[in-house]
Amino acid sequence: MIKNTLSFIGALSIAVILWGIYMLEPAYHRFNSFDEKAFDTYKSLVDNILETGNAAEATVWKMKVEDGLKVADVEEVMKFVANEHNIKNVGELPLYKQIEASTGKPFRFMQIYMFCNALTAAKMVRYSDAFSAYLPCRVTLLEDKAGQLWLYSLNMDLMIHGGTPLPDELKKEALNVKKIILDIMTRGASGEF
Repeated sequence: MIKNTLSFIGALSIAVILWGIYMLEPAYHRFNSFDEKAFDTYKSLVDNILETGNAAEATVWKMKVEDGLKVADVEEVMKFVANEHNIKNVGELPLYKQIEASTGKPFRFMQIYMFCNALTAAKMVRYSDAFSAYLPCRVTLLEDKAGQLWLYSLNMDLMIHGGTPLPDELKKEALNVKKIILDIMTRGASGEF
């Protein structure tokens, strides 16, 4: 009886494993066609979600602004760096002002700065209309509840590495935009021109 039970469990285990392989093989094959950094990108995303419990937190870059820097200091440096890289500041959204106007109460500073290179944007949208949701590149300057300033932006790694490889020229441009946005944030957070 025990021998038959163990044989049945063994056969059932083998059947489940074979079924799992059959079901997962197409996904495994498809994932192997992804960008070489896709696995690391998704692993980092999952690690961040598990650590923070917050999917939004896991999909952004976040930099603390040096103590003593004012909003005007950070804005000036970010605009200077954007100009240095020939990326345009195409708009600003002072959300805190809208909140104040809607509620009649003061709200902490929260403004979104939009940076874009129109020619790169056109190449991205030619490749995939979905990339339009990432445009323009946004950097948020936010005062937290304790009064500390922070810079936030979408982590572009999923867009760049999360699927099948981008064409070489487009990937090179996307990596350059990533470098520029991180430079805007890093130097804005430090106040260094």
